Amino acid sequence: MNSRERGGIFFRLIFLAAFLGLLFVLYLVRAPVLRLAGEFWVVDDGARNSDAIIVLGNDDFSAPRAAHAAELFRAGWAPRIVASGPMLRPYASIAELMERDLTDRGVPREAVVRFAHSASNTTDEAMALERFVVARGWHRILVVTSNYHTRRSRFIFRRVFPSSVEVRVVPAPDPAYDPRNWWHTRTGKKVFLYELAADCVAHWELRNAGAH
Repeated sequence: MNSRERGGIFFRLIFLAAFLGLLFVLYLVRAPVLRLAGEFWVVDDGARNSDAIIVLGNDDFSAPRAAHAAELFRAGWAPRIVASGPMLRPYASIAELMERDLTDRGVPREAVVRFAHSASNTTDEAMALERFVVARGWHRILVVTSNYHTRRSRFIFRRVFPSSVEVRVVPAPDPAYDPRNWWHTRTGKKVFLYELAADCVAHWELRNAGAH
């Protein structure tokens, strides 16, 4: 074996050792990195006195969105809650179920505004709500949705709503998604990957949109 061959083997061994070392470091820091990635989807603008609290549809079985909206209402952040939800049948909607979720948690029925719509995604729901909110003359709203859904919702609502309406997004803790260890459960991984894809689609669809 000549010196050139020995040198080539030596450098390949160094490269392999460096590569294995990199993999080992990534293994050691995987939890903090994955936790940071999971927390990226969660934003919290904080509650502020508003004209209405809007609860986005498709809540989980235990209704965490409605529960958190009820807490904000009882704290006095807004005089009413808009229960937003798509139609299930020509005679029934998720908004009706959400109204029950809210009244069961102490929100007076007269403080609940049902908003049934035909939207099949967050962008369409935001567009429908934009017309509803502007028609009511509201200038400040709190949007309550699941924690993992907050970053995408804020992007969409602030693109769709006029600049005259202040949109603040508040996360509801969701039993299906813990941003600190989402990769430990099948559901958590599905939620994370779905949100990644949905966020890309929202940015693509609204790339030319802006506050008006």
